[in-house]
Amino acid sequence: MMVQMFARGKGGSGLTCARRAPVAGAAMVVAATLLLTSCAGTDDDGTAHAAPTTVATTTVAPTTTTSSTTTTTLPPTTTSTISTTTTTTSTTTTTTSTTTTTTSTTTTTAPPRQATQPIAPPADTHAKEPVIELGRLMIPKIGVDMPMYEGIRLSTLDLGPGHWPGTAMPGEVGNVVIGGHRTSKHRVFRHVDDLVAGDQIIFQDANGEQVYIVNRVEVVDPTDVWIINPTETPTATLFACHPPGSTRQRIVVFADLQI
Repeated sequence: MMVQMFARGKGGSGLTCARRAPVAGAAMVVAATLLLTSCAGTDDDGTAHAAPTTVATTTVAPTTTTSSTTTTTLPPTTTSTISTTTTTTSTTTTTTSTTTTTTSTTTTTAPPRQATQPIAPPADTHAKEPVIELGRLMIPKIGVDMPMYEGIRLSTLDLGPGHWPGTAMPGEVGNVVIGGHRTSKHRVFRHVDDLVAGDQIIFQDANGEQVYIVNRVEVVDPTDVWIINPTETPTATLFACHPPGSTRQRIVVFADLQI
């Protein structure tokens, strides 16, 4: 129990007495403790036993530290990588440029020519020559239809119209030249001056019938031998003395092969 230890002294403070009272109390406790110790019983063998010392064991309860490991399991993330494959179809258009080289061959075709050349006018017009019949000559307009022979000498012309040797044959490219009498013997060309453009002159031979069409009639001099010249197209030329009964000039009939 607590004894009231506080008393205010004269002129002093009660604080001094209060501080000393606890010290005296403590001394008394110690003395009591010692007394109790010396009064304790002894063993039979006279051996003094020390009083058991009670050791206050403080048992610290084992602290179980539970480490709570929070495992945060993330759900598996499936990253779908959408691979967008852009297929670029490159269409390569190969244009094959074919260069066609056209070789233009200019063929210069020479004009067709007469295969043979006419012989020169015979120096002796009265000489004999072989009698060769080539076919027939017909001129419907003036009523001519007679055999035709090869040659222009008088002996041949006395037989009928004669073909100038070396000139074209009927139907061939070139100039078919035929001579005949107007007033003697058979007078085959007596009326050739009646022919006009468009009249027919017909030749018949082993190759068939060839028809020529008159294009003009002219009178020329005996020296105009150009009338027998070769031509580049099938033509026919008939000639005879002019006027009838005279040799002063020549009457000439020109014709073209009917195509």
